[in-house]
Amino acid sequence: MAREIPAQQITDQVEKLFLQCNYVIGQDIRCAFDRALACERSPVGCQVLHQLVENSEIAAREEVPLCQDTGMAILFIRYGQEVRILGGDFSEAVQEGVRRAYGEGYLRKSVVDDPLFQRRNTRDNTPAMLYTEIVPGDRIEILGGAKGFGSENMSAVKMLSPADGLEGARRFILDTVRSAGPN
Repeated sequence: MAREIPAQQITDQVEKLFLQCNYVIGQDIRCAFDRALACERSPVGCQVLHQLVENSEIAAREEVPLCQDTGMAILFIRYGQEVRILGGDFSEAVQEGVRRAYGEGYLRKSVVDDPLFQRRNTRDNTPAMLYTEIVPGDRIEILGGAKGFGSENMSAVKMLSPADGLEGARRFILDTVRSAGPN
């Protein structure tokens, strides 16, 4: 027998997810800050790490974004084949949750509906990117995050010949990283 989940519940949970991921860092990141602080020797490095910790505490407490680049909503969904959505469409329910989070949470809306030509902002940060996997079971698992748009700023592409092998790939990666460093 299929498990029935109201579309409104999907919308509500996605909205909460995107507010939380923009306001609260994960415990793994907080632990990484603590480890970095324990071994950082540079006074400037320590100051920056302390500022990051303080920023994360303020963001969580005040429910404001951790970063002004609240990015594009990316969701990885494991959709149980024994689930039936009531009162709406699953994809529309997810998009509505994103729309509400970005609107009600005062998160920056960066998504455009025609990225190649018109570049008109959708004004609600949809459509979100949905990666869906149908799995056995009667549950839906949603993992989401706000992928900042600055992450696309540094890239390089190169066609390697098969003769370049692993060493050619290593050389390309190292050369790319070196050329992106401080001049």
